[in-house]
Amino acid sequence: MSETPTAADRLQVLEAITDTSLGKLGQDKVMATLLARVREVLGVDTATVLRLDPTAQQLYAIAASGIEEEVYQDVRIPVGAGFAGRVAEQLRPVIIDHVDETTVVNALLWERGLRTLLGVPMVAEDELVGVLHVGSLTPREFSEADVELLRLVAARLALEVKIDIAASDRAAAAALQRSLVPARLPAVSGMRFAARYVPGTEPGVGGDWYDLFPLPDGRLGIVMGDVAGHGLNAAVIMGRLRSALRAYALESVDPAEVLSKLDRKVQHFEPGALATVVYGSVSASRDSIAISLAGHLPPILAAPGEPSVFVKAPVDPPIGVSGPGRRRVELDLPPGAALAFYTDGLVERRDQLIDIGLQRLADVVTADPPSMVCARVMATLVGSTPAQDDIALLVARCEPN
Repeated sequence: MSETPTAADRLQVLEAITDTSLGKLGQDKVMATLLARVREVLGVDTATVLRLDPTAQQLYAIAASGIEEEVYQDVRIPVGAGFAGRVAEQLRPVIIDHVDETTVVNALLWERGLRTLLGVPMVAEDELVGVLHVGSLTPREFSEADVELLRLVAARLALEVKIDIAASDRAAAAALQRSLVPARLPAVSGMRFAARYVPGTEPGVGGDWYDLFPLPDGRLGIVMGDVAGHGLNAAVIMGRLRSALRAYALESVDPAEVLSKLDRKVQHFEPGALATVVYGSVSASRDSIAISLAGHLPPILAAPGEPSVFVKAPVDPPIGVSGPGRRRVELDLPPGAALAFYTDGLVERRDQLIDIGLQRLADVVTADPPSMVCARVMATLVGSTPAQDDIALLVARCEPN
């Protein structure tokens, strides 16, 4: 049986935990260093870090020392099942001195010959991010000092995992969003376009998007949407909505029917997801547009020689919310007229009513070339202030005769 860690042993681990130079090594090397130190100080044969997948409610191995095959074989443990699952479910240390199929889900542990296991939850900012456990090939008793030492290491590793999750999600969300917003607006006969997209500074990448696509019968689809929430999940849902809407647009000329199908898809496959969307279908002759609103702010229409107006379209529930049948409105597009689509990040401010932002927007949308309109809108409503929320703006103009 290994001796209880001495004060010098504990100091050695604490120094490793607080070593700021570890942060420069990357997560893999940080974990390898700490797990090796834990094995040495506690006198154990294995040490493993399992990360929580909150969606699947499973733990999976991301680092191991002395039993590396846990990582290589992508071991998965349901929360609540077996030894590690109990640690995650109960959020407390667990010690077992009988390791077989009756106490442990992961067969690698008893096949390795482990006799005793100690596991502690990894918690960061009151959120469970995983489980850290150590194992011994010989029977032994883990003391309170052992448990406390492992708790300290688990807290350090939890912070490392939390930081890595946040950074990975931000990078993935940003990359996904960039890939789904058109890099270049399509060349379409009879129309010109300009767009702006600005990621918000807080609380992270969101689910705003816009889309333009020609349809086989000569019509043109115009979309502006905003998925509720931020981060990778919102960006993933945004991507799915974009693809689904395009598919439904090929099946129907009615924007209301397209959004009805999109809503049915979301409620079935993405329960709990919520998004506002405006979808417009411009006629092949470019002289009219049919629009349906799913909880989204109405576009602004600016015709030559006339003041700009908000499109008078009925506002149906957002995508993901049940309600009555969806509706559409059709309006004429005079030659030279411009339509501005936008998300709420452009007009909402914490210190003012949204009506003020909407009126400011309407005042600067004119029947000028789209690039000029976009520049004027961004200068007036954004100026030199960083965007708090994502901003998407798309201006479409019918070419004058």
